[in-house]
Order: sequence, then structure tokens, then C-alpha cells
Amino acid sequence: MTRASRIRALLALAAVALSLYVALTVPVHLGLDLRGGTQIVLETRPTADSDADGDATDRTLEVLRGRIDALGVAEPTLVRSGSNRIVVELPGVQDPAQAANVLGRTAQLTFHQVIDTATRADDAAEPLPKRPRELVLADESGRHLRLAAAALTGKGVKEAAARFDQQGGAGWHVTVDFEGSGGDGWARLTGEAACHPAGDPSRRVAIVLDDKIISSPQVDPSVGCGSGISGGSTQITGSFSADEAKELALLVNGGALPVPVETVEQRTVGPTLGAQAIAAGAWAAVVGTALTALFITAVYRILGALATVALACYGLISYAVLAALGATLTLPGLAGFVLAIGMAVDANVLVFERAREEYASRNRPSPRSSLTAGFRGAFSAIADSNITTLIAAGLLFFLASGPVRGFGVTLGIGVLASMLSALVITRALADHALSRRRLHRRPRLTGIAHTGSVRDRLTRTSPHLMRRPRRWLAVSAIVLALSASGIAVRGLDFGIDFTGGRLIEYTTATPVDPDRARTALADAGFPRAVVQTSGDSRLTVRTERLTNAQAATVTETISTLTGQADKLRDETIGPSLGKELRQGALIALAVALGAQLLYLAARFRWLFGTSAVAALAHDVVILVGIFAWLGKPIDGVFLAALLTVIGYSVNDSVVVFDRIRELSRRDRTAPFAAIANRALVQTLPRTVNTGMGAAFILTALAVLGSGSLTDFALALLLGLAVGTYSSMFTATPLAIELHQRT
Repeated sequence: MTRASRIRALLALAAVALSLYVALTVPVHLGLDLRGGTQIVLETRPTADSDADGDATDRTLEVLRGRIDALGVAEPTLVRSGSNRIVVELPGVQDPAQAANVLGRTAQLTFHQVIDTATRADDAAEPLPKRPRELVLADESGRHLRLAAAALTGKGVKEAAARFDQQGGAGWHVTVDFEGSGGDGWARLTGEAACHPAGDPSRRVAIVLDDKIISSPQVDPSVGCGSGISGGSTQITGSFSADEAKELALLVNGGALPVPVETVEQRTVGPTLGAQAIAAGAWAAVVGTALTALFITAVYRILGALATVALACYGLISYAVLAALGATLTLPGLAGFVLAIGMAVDANVLVFERAREEYASRNRPSPRSSLTAGFRGAFSAIADSNITTLIAAGLLFFLASGPVRGFGVTLGIGVLASMLSALVITRALADHALSRRRLHRRPRLTGIAHTGSVRDRLTRTSPHLMRRPRRWLAVSAIVLALSASGIAVRGLDFGIDFTGGRLIEYTTATPVDPDRARTALADAGFPRAVVQTSGDSRLTVRTERLTNAQAATVTETISTLTGQADKLRDETIGPSLGKELRQGALIALAVALGAQLLYLAARFRWLFGTSAVAALAHDVVILVGIFAWLGKPIDGVFLAALLTVIGYSVNDSVVVFDRIRELSRRDRTAPFAAIANRALVQTLPRTVNTGMGAAFILTALAVLGSGSLTDFALALLLGLAVGTYSSMFTATPLAIELHQRT
């Protein structure tokens, strides 16, 4: 065994051992759909100024969403309920009381100059009356201070962070960085305070959060009168604990609520999906994964079996990383996780097909040397396809929020884990297996020493698929037009996540099984109704917008199940995917596509990047159009499927373009169309085998799953088929046409 092989084996062993330890010791948080969570109902208290604005509750909701992201809660649900209520559902929150406290705080941060103490000499606890445009508050020691009107508000703050000063002995504190006029305001405020002598109360600056002084430090003697503290940064100290410092930084970063809010209800709610749906999803995942493993083993024999082991390690590593990060797993997330296992086979297939080419060309005398050459030859395609996906994942994480940001995390982890699985674990296992003498004497058992049925047929027929590229583009244009007409004719059926709907809460005479309630409501004509229970006698139904007659049908259905159902609440609710979240997702997606275009242009040529992104847009329009024709809902689950298709759609095109680049370097005199055709034919076995591996899992999810999981799998199956077609017969012909024109 070579030194490189030993290093790979040690890395693989360490990664698997560490992942196994994390998986066994760190509990994973399950989402609202799988296990339920904490529900907090907040009520806004509009002021006279905010009432005129009319959208204070909507702006409050967006600030709360930012705070929840900072709390580290993944996949939360926030919806507006009625005119002035916000329903917040938090999966996996360890301390619901602390979460309610943070969410309910107004977080009005202000900075004031201290005028003087405001207490009588004989009674430190009783303040003097405040004067006009002044504020009298107690400081950290309980002494009252007279403060000037706010000289600076939290709007001038750029960022706050909790820090621990181990050397200076200050302990936990919060650093505050100002931006724009905030830095000038801080310098002016501290410059005025510095004009007073040391020890004078007026040399202090008070930092106030929600009408409470959290820190009132003296300006350092080194600061000159009128000059103030420059640099646009300061520290808030106050003997904070770690949790207090982090909470303060969170509130400052999240921003102030436009209006005060009050927690009117807090309780534990059950999962939005029933036990039957969860069991069906788990069973579909097991069947689909098993079929994929059998397929890969049948096609690639010993190496296929080893790749299956590596894919199991990939699943373990991904799960461990998600658990270590505290991510919340939802049913669509788990389905996407299982899909990623099927897609992770792509890197293995690329290597194995490349090794078969090397062995068939007789350039390599043994399966082991062919496999080594396969890893070397496939590396650029693996790297380019995964880097483009990582670019999209990173930008979705940094620019988006809510479930879209969570998708970016899951996608990024999956890509990195799949590369580790293919390039380290699979190779370590393959190196060990192919060094055995028994396999050396029987090379066909390795799965490399034969070309495979797909490549054999292609070799016999020698198809010239790119003889008339404009015909393929015409077919793509026709399909695109038919799909787009579905959007125009049928329209898009936006689900409750985008449009909002109605929330009805009941108290029931007898406990109700949520699975029975979901089934009964589906039979009554409400298949998308979301049912949650709280305790034994409270049940919530969340559905699309209803007429009064439809709402009466819902109530009658629940009453029939339980004997008696009294309505506690009946309110219109807003979308859980709010306007700002949707805009952020669209901006992140547009930037991600632009970044992918730039990367592909740098690695290949502009025409390749343009062709890949155009094919991606083609896939998105067709997928949305088909759902429009089918009358399927466009909801959060569909959004997750669409992002998955986008994340992987570019991969097929990149693999073909990588082979075109390689063949062009070998033969610079051949026509571009001929090289593109050769590249397409050579990579076709990889495309077929990768697509089949993913199709087994998705078909199992579509057939054996239920409800939203079926729609999720259907969207991904359609995306897989359209993406496979577009990489061959849209992106490649378009690249040929662009090459001829330029």
C-alpha cells in the first residue's frame, strides 16, 4: 500500500468513526411536521403612530423572523393571524420560556448622555420628578440617573457580537459597531461627555434597552473634550453571563420591533403530519435506497458494492454533521437527504465509467491502474459540478433566510460529504479490494473490465446526435411553450405557504386522533388541511382560504369525529413564506445563477456558462408549467423540490462540457459539433446510470409516500427527467449554435 493510500484509509476511518460517535451521542432535532414543537402566539399593541402606517404587524413579523434565525432555530413557522396576532411555531426549542421572552421584547436600543443623578440625598431609592425631554431611570446599582433625550438609536448600529475578554478580566461583554451617521453620533455623544471631569456623573453615557439602563460607563480619561471616541465601535459591559451577552447581541442585531408585543399564549403542539405519513415516508426511503444499492451493485459488481458501502458512510457523515450543527430535520428535508444519497452516486459513476474507458482502450493493463486513471480523469468534472452547486448553496445561506437558508445548509453539507465519500472512502475501499490476488485473476468481477451494455450499444451504432442541433432546440422550444402556456391558461395554484388561508381552533369533547381528522377532512374536500393537536382536547385546522360554507363543513366534520367541537378561534392567517422572505430567496437565486455563470465562464468559456444557465431556466419553466397543468400546489414543499432541481441541474451540463474541453485539447482541428457529439456519446452511460440510481429512490417516494411527500417526489422526478434531457439536447445544441455564431 502506498503512502497516499494509507493517508486516504486513515482519513476515511477517522471521518466514519467521528460521525458514528456524533450520531450516537448528539440528538437530532425533528421538525414541526415530524414531532411538533412550541407554539407562541404574540399580539401586537399598535401605538397611535403605528396605526397610521397600517402594516406594523407585518413589519413586526419580519423582525421576529430575523430574531428566530439568530436563535438558531431551523425551519420555524411564522404566520400572521387576524389583524394583530402572530403565530410562531418553533421546532426543537430547548427553553420555550426564554424564546418567548426574546421574541416578546421590543428591543428599543438608545444611547443617552447622563445629566446628573436624580435622587435625594436622604433616599437613594426615590427619584426626583423628571423634567421635559428628560428620562429618569435606575442604573445597574439601583441609583437613579437623569438622562438627556436620546442622542443615538439602534438604527445607527451595524452589528453587535458577544465577546469574552479573558485577558482584560472584563468577562462577557457585547461589542457594538456603528455604521453611517451612527459612528459620528457616538463620537459626538462621548465627546460631549468627555468635557466633564472624571467622577462627575455627567461624564457617563447610558445605554438603554427597553427603558432599562443596561450599562452606564464613564468615558475614559484619555478621551479629549469634543473629540470623542472615534472608530465607530464601543463595548457594552455589565457583568453579563454568556447567555445574557448573547441574548443582548441577538436583540440588537435583530432590530427593534415597530410596536410592543405581548405573549398571549404558549403551548406545545403536535406534528403536522400523522404517524401513517411518517411511516410511509420512512418505508419509501428504505425501499428506494435498497433498489439504488442493488442497481449500482448489478452494474458495477464489486466496485458497485463498495460504492454502496461508501454511500452508507456518506449518509452517516451527513447526518452527523446536521446533528452537530443543531439543524432541524423535516420530512421534505429527510426526503431530500435520501435523494442526495442517490445523487451522490454520480461521482462514483463518473469514476467507474472513466475507468472502464481506460481499461477498454488498453492504455491500462489492470483494473487497479484503470481505476487510478479513472479517479484522475474524472476529478475535474467532479470538482466543477460540485463547486457550482456549492456556490449556489453558499449564496442561498448568506443571502436568503428561513427554510431557503436551511436548504442551503443541507445542500452544502451534502455536496461536501458526497465528495468525501467518492474521493476518499470509495477510493480507500477500492484500493484495498483491487490489491487482492483473487480479483486480479478475475478482473470482470471488479466491474471495470467490461464496457457495459449502454456503451456497447453506442459503440455499435455510433449515433450522430448533434448532426442537426437546431432540431433539438426546436423540440425544447415547443416543450417550453407548452409548459409556459399552462402557467398562462391554468395559472399557478399557490399554496397556503404563499397566499395564507384560514386557521380554526377547536376544543373537543373527546380526544381526537389527528390521522383520522386528516383523513376525514380530505374526504370532505380539504386534502391540504394541516391538522395539529395540543393536549387531549384542542385541535387546530389550518387550510387555504375558505368561504363561510366551507368553514362550516370543516366544523361539521370535526364535530362528527369528536361528538362536539366548540370553536375557540377562527382567523385569517397570512403566508408563512412572507414577502421579504420570497424576495430574499429570489435575490439569492439570481445572484447564485450569476455566480455560476461567472465560474463556468472562467473554467470553460462564456458560451458554456450561458448554455448551462439557459438550460437551467428551461428546466425551471417546464417544471412549473407541468405543475400548473396538473393543478398541483406551488407551496413550500415545491419550493424545496425546485431548489433541489436547480442545485443539481447544472451538474449534467458541466460533465458534458468538461468532456468537450478535454476532447478539444486533444484534437484542435476537429469541428466543434463533432467534438460535442463525441463528448455527449461518451458521457451518456454516466448520465443513464446516475439518472437510474436517483429514479429508484424518487419513484419509491412517489408511489409509497403520501400527501406532500408524493408531490415532492413527483416534482423531483420531473426535474430529473427534464434536467437529463436539457443537458444533452438543450445545453449542448445551444453551445454548438453559439459557437457557430461567435
